[in-house]
Amino acid sequence: MQTRIKFCGMTTQQDVQYAIDLAIDALGFVFVKESSRMVTIEQAENLVDKTPPFMVKVGLFMNTEVAYIQDVLNSVKLNLLQFHGGENEEFCKQFSLPYLKAVPMGTTVSVSDFCLKFPTATGFVLDSHAVGQMGGNGKVFEWSNIPKNLEKPIILAGGLTPNNVAEAVRVVRPYAVDVSSGIETSKGIKDLAKMEHFIKEVRRA
Repeated sequence: MQTRIKFCGMTTQQDVQYAIDLAIDALGFVFVKESSRMVTIEQAENLVDKTPPFMVKVGLFMNTEVAYIQDVLNSVKLNLLQFHGGENEEFCKQFSLPYLKAVPMGTTVSVSDFCLKFPTATGFVLDSHAVGQMGGNGKVFEWSNIPKNLEKPIILAGGLTPNNVAEAVRVVRPYAVDVSSGIETSKGIKDLAKMEHFIKEVRRA
């Protein structure tokens, strides 16, 4: 099975176009005020409107008010939601869109028990952050801590770069990999050469 690729923290039209040209599988847009990669509803609407129909558009939220998420969904054509905070299953599933739940690998004792709390999740983003924090910090967690018996698709995140993603794919065999800081020149600004190199390494693995 070919490993899917998601570029997260997209903020500029140039970077979105790079990603489109490279034919990746999904783009992530951050709607978290505390993030240096946050986009406004208007910015996201403009970026998403220029993407092709079969590219998945993901909205990332963390402990966000329902009303704001609804405002985003009313304007931005998202296909998938991603929750990084303390949201429970009832919260995540109320928006009538498939969703991913981020697992804070920095503090989660039992990944299996955590995932069992979200039976309606489409998949799980395993990231290196601790509870109450966001991803995108460039840190790698111990891949050996990932259970082998998770029933839902795994999206591997946390400190992935063109230099380690091939090994990550070989070791974890995730459904997809999710990268943000590992393909940037600065927070929110992507690097075309790193983007190309990252994809090449995933395909090589």
